[in-house]
Amino acid sequence: MAVLTPSQPAAAPPEEPAAPPTPGRSGADARFVVPGAALTLLAALLLGFAANLTVLGHIEHARAQQTGFDTLRQQLALGTAPVGRLDANGKQVGLGSPVAVLHIPAIGLREVVFQGTTSGVLTKGPGHLRNTPLPGQPGTSTVLGRQWGYGSPFNHLDELHPGDPITVTTGQGQQQYRVTGIRRAGDPAPTVLHTGQGRLTLITATGGAYTPHGVLRVDADLTSPVQPGPAAGGAISTAERPLEGDPAAWLPVLLWLQALLVAVVAVTWAFRRWGRWQTWIAGLPVLTAIVVALSGAATELLPNLL
Repeated sequence: MAVLTPSQPAAAPPEEPAAPPTPGRSGADARFVVPGAALTLLAALLLGFAANLTVLGHIEHARAQQTGFDTLRQQLALGTAPVGRLDANGKQVGLGSPVAVLHIPAIGLREVVFQGTTSGVLTKGPGHLRNTPLPGQPGTSTVLGRQWGYGSPFNHLDELHPGDPITVTTGQGQQQYRVTGIRRAGDPAPTVLHTGQGRLTLITATGGAYTPHGVLRVDADLTSPVQPGPAAGGAISTAERPLEGDPAAWLPVLLWLQALLVAVVAVTWAFRRWGRWQTWIAGLPVLTAIVVALSGAATELLPNLL
């Protein structure tokens, strides 16, 4: 047993290692936080953009088709389905109103056709070009449809062959057509129609997936009796022409951007004052809904045949 003498001081107990400092939110470097948040928002917007053109867009298209079919079926039963640019009340048929049902057995297509051909209308399904007659009436009726996005209703249009039947149901009954040919850029136009003849032209995009670079046209001649109809024609906006986006979509895009900014500020404030998990539980659904709505509005700026 060791004995301490006055000349031998007692040994000090060993010191415990200091605990590492706990990182806190106050120590975050703004040089990394701000760019990180911006990149996170950008990634979320890109994911929402892709989702709207694929999964969410197909769901939206299916819902629009169901509601459009129910509306048109009721109008057909009541005899109020539109047969021209004016409805039963003498008013212009609104953009996005159902006007016909297109059936092409050769490619398994059955779609409700809506009035108008803007990018927003074509998210619902094929659209009728407003300055052309409705199917079954004299002249060339034109219907546009997307190649890939929002249900991709006209994705297999290039698989049609001359002689394939097409049926279009309108307020004037069933109209029968036979495909006469497929046209791409540079192909000759079909023969001019004579008085009392009818033709249907289906238009979609050409190119790879979600990369349209041209227009594909399918022509079909009317084989059923021609139906009477008002004179076609009139002005249409640039947004209703093939491969055009809709400039009117900029307003909802800007409004949703403002909503996203407000939501981000609110989530940031709640994160510092309320707590991490409480903020995410309350804020994540709001941010997700705004991002989906914003990216959906932005898709209307893209070509309508995409």
